[in-house]
Amino acid sequence: MVIFVQSHLTENRIVIASTDRHHGVSRVPFHSRNLSYGVGDDVLSVLENRKRLKEQLSIIHLLSARQVHGDDIFVAEESLNEDLEVDGYDALMTDISGIGLMIQQADCQAVTLYDPIHSAIAAVHCGWKGSVLNILANTVQAMAEKYSSLATTLHAYISPSLGPCCAEFVNHAKELPPSFLAFQVKENYFDFWSISKMQLIKAGLYAENIRTAGQCTSCSSDYFSYRRACRQADGRTGRCATIIALRANK
Repeated sequence: MVIFVQSHLTENRIVIASTDRHHGVSRVPFHSRNLSYGVGDDVLSVLENRKRLKEQLSIIHLLSARQVHGDDIFVAEESLNEDLEVDGYDALMTDISGIGLMIQQADCQAVTLYDPIHSAIAAVHCGWKGSVLNILANTVQAMAEKYSSLATTLHAYISPSLGPCCAEFVNHAKELPPSFLAFQVKENYFDFWSISKMQLIKAGLYAENIRTAGQCTSCSSDYFSYRRACRQADGRTGRCATIIALRANK
């Protein structure tokens, strides 16, 4: 299943989607639609899973990254001749149609940004380290500098990810800034969906332009979850994805 994120504001100019773990070809423990090359899965299985995804979304090529929980941003400034995976980035941006910006995830948030005025998009990998670095605000600023995007016109989507029910941080006093304490829902548990929404609003987005999927990947077996895999076994698991693309025929 692919969850299509639709809005009357997109006017069919973009596609935004989050995947679950089903309907792929990968074997245990990556069963079955693992979309990452970096977790130990068979490369041919990942290729087939990505091929099927592109066909389902009518996307020509995928741009992804070997994510490192940093805040560097890769800008695609020209069309791709084939799929591309860049090393060491956690946010992707483009104003080129036909490129699917893909974030790979197994509890971390993927946050997409869409500028309907300048036809520009971004996709952000945002785990707790990315939240501490405020990669969301950095990406909003980068879109302003590159595409003249106004934060007040941006539309954001926060994907299925670790929910406040499962986001336990026993070392939060060392790992998280004091400002995050306002989002502590019970002892050692934090609402990172609300943290991301707060950071986006502080960056200038309107609250009504931010959509949150509200699905916890650790709770639901429909998604890959690193935390659940650690509880149940050795932590090996696949990666779902969130994709945003400007339609090639816009």
